[in-house]
Amino acid sequence: MSTALPDRDDILNALRSAAQTLGHVPSRKEFLSASGMSEYHVLRHFLSWNEAVQAAGFAPYLKNRPINPDALIEDWGKIVRKLRRIPTRIQFKRYGAFSPSVFEKRIGPWSVLPAKFREFAADKPEWADVVALLPLENVRPPVMSSMSPPGHTKSVTLNRQHSKLDDRPTYGNPIDFRGLRHEPVNEQGVVFLFGMVARELGYHVEAVQTGYPDCEAKRQVDADKWQRVRIEFEFESRNFRDHGHHPDGCDIIVCWRHNWPECPSNLEVVELATVIQTLSASEE
Repeated sequence: MSTALPDRDDILNALRSAAQTLGHVPSRKEFLSASGMSEYHVLRHFLSWNEAVQAAGFAPYLKNRPINPDALIEDWGKIVRKLRRIPTRIQFKRYGAFSPSVFEKRIGPWSVLPAKFREFAADKPEWADVVALLPLENVRPPVMSSMSPPGHTKSVTLNRQHSKLDDRPTYGNPIDFRGLRHEPVNEQGVVFLFGMVARELGYHVEAVQTGYPDCEAKRQVDADKWQRVRIEFEFESRNFRDHGHHPDGCDIIVCWRHNWPECPSNLEVVELATVIQTLSASEE
């Protein structure tokens, strides 16, 4: 049985079909639910979801619509309520109405969201159940000053931005994907993660080496037919360009994050951040 992935026309036809069924241009989540495809399938042929929508002949979904910061905070709170805990970026990308990157542009780092939600919900008792799920990180008792009279306390400023310790390693955001507790932070993490999911993506690895390209594999392209492909591992796809690799020597970039809009058209990009989002959802 063939495991060929959807091509560009398959995606566009599915998008038009979903729009006809729904009566409006589908959101990304609506399209994935209606078509059974994944973001990985879409991003193999389009640089973004909006590009796919435009290619299908529609105006981009929610393009240039101003977003109220309170709407972002409220959406985050709904996901906390649903999951009964603070979501990871991947979990929020699945359940939320907005992208995690929108939060970081409009509100700040992902780590400040609990504090921002507390501010938002301070006079809103309907969110008390969500506030109760938030950690009291960095909250310390007031410090008594030796110069303060009895009954008075010295004011304390909460420091929510921790200093990095130089004598120990750092980790990516928690993902708890099978045996991997944190997101990759380098190319070695990408290699390990690809090894975990290669079979599910339809790849049989033949060899891994230190020279360019990093990996030789085979994948099924039709019933009883396989082809050899050359794979280069990168933490971010644009590292391929920065490392000076020639596009003709490789077929596929496997990376954690795809951030190279000018990637040559002959190079296929597998963004593992998107792949494991789909696989994680299927395991819940």
